[in-house]
Amino acid sequence: MLYFTGDTHGEQERLSKAALRELSPGDTLIICGDFGFIWDHSAKEQKFLDKLTKYRFNICFLDGTHENFELLETYPVVNFCGGAAHRIRRNVFHLMRGQIYEIEHKTLFTLGGGEPPESQMQEDEELDAVRAEIPDKNEMLFAVENLQKHDYKVNYIATHEPPASIRDFLALSEMNRREMSALGAFLDELSKSASFEKWYFGSMHIDKHISRSYTSVFRELIPASEGEI
Repeated sequence: MLYFTGDTHGEQERLSKAALRELSPGDTLIICGDFGFIWDHSAKEQKFLDKLTKYRFNICFLDGTHENFELLETYPVVNFCGGAAHRIRRNVFHLMRGQIYEIEHKTLFTLGGGEPPESQMQEDEELDAVRAEIPDKNEMLFAVENLQKHDYKVNYIATHEPPASIRDFLALSEMNRREMSALGAFLDELSKSASFEKWYFGSMHIDKHISRSYTSVFRELIPASEGEI
């Protein structure tokens, strides 16, 4: 079975045997961004990643806004379920942007990355910093071309960020709303043009079933076919 959850942020208890007791051999867990265990390449971090290989199911993650992208790029790119992925361990994979995977006879489109808080964006703009966490035009174009090959039809979509319209819907006040970004607009357009059953995202840090199609995930484990908290 395919399961979704939200940002783990390097919290080891989130991937403990007790937390993942619902998963069975052959299952796949998708983490919708901010994995947090590819951070400093320390002995402690490596030991924990090695520990994950004892599980008899796959652990896959999208990149979010808090990743060590330079370190992530050092891992080998392999074919995983028909798409490109960084292999972290035997059963641990980073699902790359714009890829489409076939897992348990279901197609999954992924687009990691997102936008940090506006305060950090402003600081980095002053420093003319390159934002590795924000999908660029080439990655978005690749995503579109890949979807075209599948006639814009997939079973599931997993992203770190939600479409801009969904983000605004979840905003608790006008102060929490952002101006629409290029990424938000792209995801909004994707929501209109693609045919899909369920869309999961993790950046909002809440567990909330929004509609028949959209689910914000954080700490819960959600069976892909259900989409309900």
